[in-house]
Amino acid sequence: MEIAYLGFGIMGIGMVRNLLNAGHTVRGWNRTHRELPDGVEGHENLSLKETISEAVEGADLVMLCVTGPDAQEAIYPDLVNAIGNDVLVIDLTTTDPRLTTILADAVRSNNGRYLDAPVFGSKNEAWNGILDIVIGGDEADFEEAKPILEIVSKTLHYMGSTPAGAQMKLVGNLLVAAQVHSVGEAMSLVRKAGLNADSVVGVLKEVDYSSGVVVGTAGASLAGDYSPSFYLKHMLKDARLIGKFARDMDVPVPGSSVVAEGFQAAVNRGLGDLNASGIHKMQFEMAGLDGANDNEA
Repeated sequence: MEIAYLGFGIMGIGMVRNLLNAGHTVRGWNRTHRELPDGVEGHENLSLKETISEAVEGADLVMLCVTGPDAQEAIYPDLVNAIGNDVLVIDLTTTDPRLTTILADAVRSNNGRYLDAPVFGSKNEAWNGILDIVIGGDEADFEEAKPILEIVSKTLHYMGSTPAGAQMKLVGNLLVAAQVHSVGEAMSLVRKAGLNADSVVGVLKEVDYSSGVVVGTAGASLAGDYSPSFYLKHMLKDARLIGKFARDMDVPVPGSSVVAEGFQAAVNRGLGDLNASGIHKMQFEMAGLDGANDNEA
């Protein structure tokens, strides 16, 4: 299958790699030039295009994963004008459900088809093809897309008509953001008390109140590792989208508002290009600690 893929960020590059390895031809486009990693750079089935139209015209399928609503609004006019009749667009972006509906209508008005299919996971999950994807749209389109989506995922979850996928993604990210924020507070206590980092992570790996997010971010932050798998600035974007979604649904989310302000403060401190857990660096400093753990051993 000839696939147009728009967006070669941390997530997109991994998904493109898996599509290429599965034998598909990919016509790629990104807003800016990016150095591609081994396994993608120079692949015989990959061609990079200068414009969206060049990537999309004649493609059997269009996939995209970009940073959010602003990027989508910049891309979609050219995308919609270039898609062929009955071509399926699969948008893997985490975004505003209200905008998702507008974009879906635009695609469908040009005789295309649309799935909102945002992903749970970060750089490693994208690279290894083990993302969890939540999908909204016509169920027949989902069934058609399954063989492609299975290449890049561990699990697929059909949620209902558009924008159910986009809505479920924000529900999930509310829980992720709250966990990341609370881990920073908890690990500040761990460090102030002088608890052994390995022992703490050992507990978190076993207890029923923990999760992969808790274990991963606690261990990395106790080691002073904030290398990005999912940028803090993008977590802030998602936190703001959660607030907007909640307002649209008339649902009070006071805890999420506090968490969003924490991520805003961390971005204001210049931490936006760290991993989302980079907020812990700020939280450690607020507790009178430096950014790395002195009690790792």
